[in-house]
Amino acid sequence: MIRISDTEFGHFQRFIFEAAGITLSDAKKALVSGRLAKRLQACRVANYGDYFRLLMSGESPLELQTAVDLLTTNETYFFREPKHFEFLRRQLKSAPPAAPLRVWSAATSSGEEAYSIAMLLEDCLPGQTWEVVASDISSRVLERARAGHYSMERIANFPRGYLQRFCLKGRDAQEGTLLIDRRLRNRVRFLQVNLNASLPHLGTFDIIFLRNVLIYFSVETKRKVVARLLGALKPGGYLLIGHSESLIEVSEAVELIAPAIYRKVA
Repeated sequence: MIRISDTEFGHFQRFIFEAAGITLSDAKKALVSGRLAKRLQACRVANYGDYFRLLMSGESPLELQTAVDLLTTNETYFFREPKHFEFLRRQLKSAPPAAPLRVWSAATSSGEEAYSIAMLLEDCLPGQTWEVVASDISSRVLERARAGHYSMERIANFPRGYLQRFCLKGRDAQEGTLLIDRRLRNRVRFLQVNLNASLPHLGTFDIIFLRNVLIYFSVETKRKVVARLLGALKPGGYLLIGHSESLIEVSEAVELIAPAIYRKVA
């Protein structure tokens, strides 16, 4: 197996920080090496230094996007951090929205979070208009998300009855998998968005999920990313982050109302 040197790893640390604002600690050296190893063979280069030079040459924009995809993809699953969904359910039941509700899953990865939100909205707001926008920097995981096809291993946190209502269980060659029902898939809009750059015009949202992303950013990058997202959040709207994350010293435009749940100050 080809080893990655400290110098080569440093090149990729700077590369992914400049591309996506993600700070890779030295502890991520093995992760970078493992995720990029097959690309060296695919591109017929001898080492990680040659692969980095290929990326920087501009000769292969597709390979550049592939490297970004590999270094930014995070593992996720359905109804991760259940207390957030319990909070959302209480909000919808106690104060149903008068206008169409809009929710943004801002770092959706392979789509489990977005579909979890969509299932909950369909359950709590039957017959009402709502929209889920889901974005990620990785084009590769967005393709998986749009397909809506997952392993059954990811359903441990499904609320009772949701699997039967919103999914099709695979049979024969597809056994052990599930497919999100087409009607629900059609109500989620997936977009490629880099949170570390100017955002496209997406309109405003009542709720934004930005979970388990800020831990990869420096304090200054956190401030910029959160400021961009708050610009798309309605006054009084909610921003949900990961339970291991905090907005202390990041933004004064929000108030903490529950663990990892913030309200935008009106």
